[in-house]
Amino acid sequence: MSVIPLTYSDLLLAATLVLLLAGSSFALSLGISRDLLIGALRTVIQLLLVGLVLKVLFAHASLLWISAMAALMVAVATREVYARQSRPLAGGWGLGVSAVPLFVSSFTLTAIALVVIISPQPWYLPQYAIPLLGMVLGNAMTAVALGLDRLTSSAFQQRGQIEARLALGQTWRQAMSGLQRESARIALVPVINAMAAAGVVSLPGMMTGQILSGTPPMEAVKYQILIMFLIAAATGLAALLAISGAARRLFDERQRLRLDRLRAPR
Repeated sequence: MSVIPLTYSDLLLAATLVLLLAGSSFALSLGISRDLLIGALRTVIQLLLVGLVLKVLFAHASLLWISAMAALMVAVATREVYARQSRPLAGGWGLGVSAVPLFVSSFTLTAIALVVIISPQPWYLPQYAIPLLGMVLGNAMTAVALGLDRLTSSAFQQRGQIEARLALGQTWRQAMSGLQRESARIALVPVINAMAAAGVVSLPGMMTGQILSGTPPMEAVKYQILIMFLIAAATGLAALLAISGAARRLFDERQRLRLDRLRAPR
């Protein structure tokens, strides 16, 4: 089965649907018209640029260039996590507490999938490495952003309760345990919902793309199961590492709550 090509007029027709949505939101004074249009424009520009980059990477499967692409993806994901928080950690910690968990979880699990499970030759073959890393990293980014935003916002709102627990002799870990659990739960809700709904409510993106490109359905299903498990593991690991690191940063060596380490809300 060959892929049915799309023309630019087909994409323009699809874009009119977003324009209609933006017009409707403007008429209803929802305040999201500008964000919708900017998001749509960014989608077009970013995907076209990525398409050009991937074309070059696929033609020249160099570990150096693939590593550079992967590093750029982590840097952009880190910036997006930071931008999505209402009260991020100030200074380098605001970026580091996201970058390290994203790097560790995404690169580790993607490498395991490439080297141990799929085993392409070479193992860093860009047709496999970049899409796998992108899906894992994108979901981990969402989880870390949700978890950190809930943790820092809740810590600020419940500062009186936390300080009361500290005054009663609890350690910072005990005082923050409830907030950390709630933040982790919020971070993992999207991936849990995605796994629960996969194949019943929706067909996941990778599986849909493979089927549209002519891959046998059962082969597409096996790849999708692998991806869902990788995403779940990477999401959980990244969220737990980020939440733990941010929670520790909110306290000094004398276990005093230090909300001055948070930036003011934007």
